[in-house]
Amino acid sequence: MDAITRREIALAAAAYTAAPARGAKLEPLSSGIKISMQVGEDVSADDLKWIKQMGVEYLNVQTGKGRGTYENFVAIKQKVENAGLKVWNISNNDNRNIEEVTLNLPGRDEKIAWLKQYIRDTGKAGIGYITYAHMANGIWSSPQETTRGGAQARAFKMETAKGFWNGKTYEGPLTHGRKYTKEELWDNYTYFIKQIAPVAEEAGVRFGIHPDDPPVPELGGIPRHMFGTYDGYVKALEIANSPAIGVCLCCGTWMEGGKATGKDCYNAVRGFAKLGKLWKIHFRNVTQPIPYFVETFIDNGYTDMYKLMKMLVEVDFRGNLIADHVPSMGQSRQAGWSYSMGYIRALHEAAKKELKKG
Repeated sequence: MDAITRREIALAAAAYTAAPARGAKLEPLSSGIKISMQVGEDVSADDLKWIKQMGVEYLNVQTGKGRGTYENFVAIKQKVENAGLKVWNISNNDNRNIEEVTLNLPGRDEKIAWLKQYIRDTGKAGIGYITYAHMANGIWSSPQETTRGGAQARAFKMETAKGFWNGKTYEGPLTHGRKYTKEELWDNYTYFIKQIAPVAEEAGVRFGIHPDDPPVPELGGIPRHMFGTYDGYVKALEIANSPAIGVCLCCGTWMEGGKATGKDCYNAVRGFAKLGKLWKIHFRNVTQPIPYFVETFIDNGYTDMYKLMKMLVEVDFRGNLIADHVPSMGQSRQAGWSYSMGYIRALHEAAKKELKKG
């Protein structure tokens, strides 16, 4: 990989700070990476204290069924801010992987209307970002396996994998009774994003799209060509043609795809940053690309995570970065997450020092 040029760095920084087009109300992103912790809305006072002790400033908060409301967003934000922390985004399983939207099934317009209100309520609550994913039949996994030291972790093998999302299981050669074409899925995405983009712009909310997990060519008769490749992403962003629509780059998912994505993780970061569309990073590692992988600790996969962190610092990434899919460690959640978050913060500080940033 060629070293990133000064011009590319300047272009990325300019894209992050430029005034949004078409009257959008998006706030410019302040400098620096916002390292964040994932929690549920019922996070305890002790856990909030532990998060602060790790030196983490931001939270990504998950809500439950029926909890994606303005009133709940305000209550969550107040609870977090009372603990001296900040909310980056509030997620809900209903706001992504919506099969009615992806496949044009009955109820599509009702789902789109609900998501529009979710976006409006997010912006009204003073939260400037949400993550969306466009998978029709869930995230596909095989039974858990062990990684270093016997830690339990997600695995994927095509012959044993099934899709899971929001209480549903998807399996078999045709999860929705027939094969869908790439053209159908592009049409459905276009119908959806042309309605969502203006709402996100008006609400002042960045809408970051997560890669297909795993990014294989087809699962259950449904192509994964849009958000499983770099070129697919670029086409999707061009269709949206909106300052509010961008990328949540799950680096672990991108690593799962390997060469089939069209760009390795480092160059995907570089490319999306140059477009000014890189808003969130899921910082995790896997053992190898498909057809078989196990999610593992940050320092135990096939990707050089320090090299990846340096790329993020070089391109002046100003969005949110989380640990994700953390393998188990010991008996408490805190052990594995403390290891991952400490490792991330150390890589970040080392990269800034080496590159003389911050």
